[in-house]
Amino acid sequence: MLDKSKHVLLILSLALIPVLSPRLKVALQKNKDISSLFPVQVAVWQETIGPGGFERDLCINSPTGSGKTLAYALPIVQMLSTRAVKCLRALVVLPSRDLAIQVKEVFAAIAPSVGLSVGLAVGQSSIAAEISELINRPKLEGGICYDLENPLQELETSVDILVATPGRLMDHINNTKGFTLEHLCYLVVDETDRLLREAYQSWLPTVLKMTQSYNGSVQPLPNSFPSFVFGPLRTIRRCGVERGFKGKSYPRLAKMVLSATLTQDPSKLSQLDLHHPLFLSTGQSRYQLPEKLESYIVICESNMKPLYLVSLLQNLEREKCIVFTSSVESTHRLCTLLNFFGDLKVKIKEYSGLQRQSVRSKTLKAFREGKIQVLVCSDAMTRGMDVEGVRNVINYDKPPYIKTHVHRAGRTARAGQTGRCFTLLHKYEVRRFRKMLLKADNDSCPLHSVPSSSVESLHSTFLSALEKLKEKVESEKSRKRKRVSNIQGLKEKRTKEIS
Repeated sequence: MLDKSKHVLLILSLALIPVLSPRLKVALQKNKDISSLFPVQVAVWQETIGPGGFERDLCINSPTGSGKTLAYALPIVQMLSTRAVKCLRALVVLPSRDLAIQVKEVFAAIAPSVGLSVGLAVGQSSIAAEISELINRPKLEGGICYDLENPLQELETSVDILVATPGRLMDHINNTKGFTLEHLCYLVVDETDRLLREAYQSWLPTVLKMTQSYNGSVQPLPNSFPSFVFGPLRTIRRCGVERGFKGKSYPRLAKMVLSATLTQDPSKLSQLDLHHPLFLSTGQSRYQLPEKLESYIVICESNMKPLYLVSLLQNLEREKCIVFTSSVESTHRLCTLLNFFGDLKVKIKEYSGLQRQSVRSKTLKAFREGKIQVLVCSDAMTRGMDVEGVRNVINYDKPPYIKTHVHRAGRTARAGQTGRCFTLLHKYEVRRFRKMLLKADNDSCPLHSVPSSSVESLHSTFLSALEKLKEKVESEKSRKRKRVSNIQGLKEKRTKEIS
């Protein structure tokens, strides 16, 4: 069972943390411009580095934008700062490539200051390129010839911390020689509720199995032999009753699981094999919206939503904004339609799972830099992504669940900043939406009025944009049919050649 007695309530200055590595403190202030910690960061620090001593696994439920990434990055880097031998000791698993890249950047800003290296395994580059970054190849030393096929002369992992997506992690586990989790000390599962809901190639059971092996009868190696004869460092996990670890391997694999909407369902959390888990939360409710978020409802007819959206974007005066739709198809069509409206004086791009990773990364970079003012997204953008300066979020399509709304709205009002969330609704949807918000203890969501004159002035442009959209959709369908036909023709040709 989870202990709910701990709640994050305090703010603590870095100057008040005497055990923080001076080099790490300088890196925080220089690279991240941080001089104080947010409540969730304080709570995790106290349970890992502080009095808690990481004696229990941590379940962390905290709103988006509250600083969860640094909450686990800081203590992990601190704990590994005294390591003497380089090997993979910390693994962070995330559900998407863009989110993993973002988390890796947080680690990379502080880990090198204490001599630690951080790796990334997300499938953005070729697996060969990742292997060259993650694995050390033996070198010729002192006339010794290394045989790569000799099991006693293994390749070694060249990073201390690895940030990975489940699919590419499994690729390395199954296929990369020298990749091992046998020395792993810390496992972080970020966006836990999503990673537990989806299979992701059974990565979790595989990781736990690889770190739970033990050998209770290993004899010490004689000191008279050179270390290279016996291969790399070994971490021996023993099974015993030390310190309450009856029936489990020790030293244990310490875990932190996090989300803005973390489940407390024991049946779902049981697959993580948590050790006396402690639940840390910023409040009593599972669903929490950012403290300084302003929420508004915009009432409009369904067939008029594009007009209200365009009018709203014009009134926001080029402020950075994310517009959420219900699917990747809706994202593509809405973005195409908006760009047919003529001169809106804002640059609008789409971001969805239909795009290649390279395209998404380029779009996200331009959005961060302010070259794009409006991003139209599917829910691929909702999880954990942190883009500085997002002032507004617009729910073009009503979020189906409170969890979805929490993650969408959390793209703004981050790290103590203010932000606004507008939701476009038909008048019959308002009551149900407000009832849903009560699950997040939000009973204040006033109506936002869009001037009817601004909507009416866009009507003729809207009709023209709709015609262009229809032509565009038909053109795309025609190209898709042609591609499918060509692929089918090639398959039939190959079949005939083989037969």
